Amino acid sequence: MDSVNPATGERIATYEADSDDIVESKLGTAANTFDEWRDRPLREREKLLASAGDVLRENEETYATLMTREMGKPIAQARAEVQKCAWACDHYAEYASTYLESEHHPSPPGTTVKTVHEPLGPVLAVMPWNYPFWQVIRFAAPYITAGNVGLLKHASNVPGCAQALEEIFREAGYPEGVFQTLMIGSSKVDGVIEDDRVRAVTLTGSGPAGRAVAETAGRNLKQTVLELGGSDPFIVLDDADLDAAVETGVLARNQNNGQSCIAAKRFIVHEAIYEEYVDRLVSAFADQTIGDPMDETTDIGPQADPDLMAALHEQVTASAEAGATVRTGGEPLDRTGAYYPPTVLTDVPEGCPADTEELFGPVAAVYKVSDAEEAIDVANDTRFGLGASIWTADRERGERLANRINAGCVYVNQLTKSDPRVPFGGIGDSGYGRELSGPGIREFVNRKTVWVE
Repeated sequence: MDSVNPATGERIATYEADSDDIVESKLGTAANTFDEWRDRPLREREKLLASAGDVLRENEETYATLMTREMGKPIAQARAEVQKCAWACDHYAEYASTYLESEHHPSPPGTTVKTVHEPLGPVLAVMPWNYPFWQVIRFAAPYITAGNVGLLKHASNVPGCAQALEEIFREAGYPEGVFQTLMIGSSKVDGVIEDDRVRAVTLTGSGPAGRAVAETAGRNLKQTVLELGGSDPFIVLDDADLDAAVETGVLARNQNNGQSCIAAKRFIVHEAIYEEYVDRLVSAFADQTIGDPMDETTDIGPQADPDLMAALHEQVTASAEAGATVRTGGEPLDRTGAYYPPTVLTDVPEGCPADTEELFGPVAAVYKVSDAEEAIDVANDTRFGLGASIWTADRERGERLANRINAGCVYVNQLTKSDPRVPFGGIGDSGYGRELSGPGIREFVNRKTVWVE
């Protein structure tokens, strides 16, 4: 497996893939470790997770640099990702006992009835490259602390991050086998899912990958959580604070070089403020600094892979040919590296790629609507349902409209985000199940009823 810097096209390192024998050995280790790990007191598991948070903080610059070199995110954002991972460890170290506390139920006199939460076993995580540390910690922190053990199949373009994540848990003092990285390609994932020792699967990635994993897991009656793509609406109503809606809109679309499932992708703007908002948004997009992701002043680094950038440009080109207007950007930069500029499309016709597909890069599709009713109709006119953002000075109005949007999460006057304190996940083609908070940690446990007469 080659690690290639998308900013330069240079190979950073080459990693040896795991042979079938090594995979078999790791699966055996996971199963054996689970038998002991599940009986470790929860308080001890919480303390180890707190230690993992300390390891993350102590090595922040090393891990941030590794992320930036392997997938191109600006270094400041990479540091923020490491910090967020440490925060998630802190959160579950403090609250896992609360989330997993037994639930007592009404019962006849003299009886005790409760639901206890017991771990399932080895959990396979198929994770993406766009947030190479956060996506992994987001699954590992809760599931491992609940008593499961983790097997990571990371994206093939971030092998260095995959190995570093395993080292974090080792340095934190976890027993061997609680968290292991499988250095395998996608073609071997089905075989791992089918193995009797693997009890559940979580995936963050594309729709086709999610369907493939769900199909294999379903045949084998194994639980799954899928967080797939999104085409999140960013609704700007006539009474919105335009300064905040522009500033946050730029960040919500372009952070992580625009490569985020919950990025603002469809900007739905009330006609009363449409022209002003679009002019300001276009100006702000054009002002973004594109360059070396290791430079502290860079806003937008390269796309993670030249092929991904080419696919994004095909979507933009097809949308323009269908009638969309390119207001800024729209062409790959003529320079070394997979650089695509922040792009704004207006007059987006129904059915073109910008209207119906996920644009996984710094491209915003903008729609004009006549009122809040039409805004909701446009927001819901998608097969995706991950997140949404609504901007209005009337918080009650925002909450009423939020209840009508078909999505897993809706933020009013805030960008869509994942936060360890609240559940996260989607509906429709954006997947199912929840990560984070109490519902997240309880996804992969046996909710066992215990009746004592």
